[in-house]
Amino acid sequence: MIRSILTVCIGNICRSPMAAGLLRALARVPGALGGTGRALEHAGGPASRQLLLERGIDIEAHRAIQLSASHCSGVDIILVMDADQKRVTQETYRATRGKVFRLGEFQDRDIFDPYGGNRADFEQCLALIEAGVDEWAQRIALTA
Repeated sequence: MIRSILTVCIGNICRSPMAAGLLRALARVPGALGGTGRALEHAGGPASRQLLLERGIDIEAHRAIQLSASHCSGVDIILVMDADQKRVTQETYRATRGKVFRLGEFQDRDIFDPYGGNRADFEQCLALIEAGVDEWAQRIALTA
């Protein structure tokens, strides 16, 4: 049974907070946390928060965490946004092998970083995140 998922991206201002919010709402994984390789002070950029609010999902309370070995060992699955993040996470935290996957793993797809882009970029990124979360939600339901 999967009870906790850590989502990881580079700056924790776009992708991992959106993914964590969707996992909590759609896959009903209460332990979905947004992590990062280098934690920033705020949670989710304005575009990320706005797009999720429009779907009835509030990520305002989310706070970035600095990725650490204890965070990695304390979760069932770690979902990263691209192949490079997967490689770096597994090399840095060797105990994560076998539980690090790309959010778009089943579509063989990386999730691009919309940071600095316009609303259309964020919407496109969120569509990729939603597709990944939907696929993971189906697989998580099979483990319940």
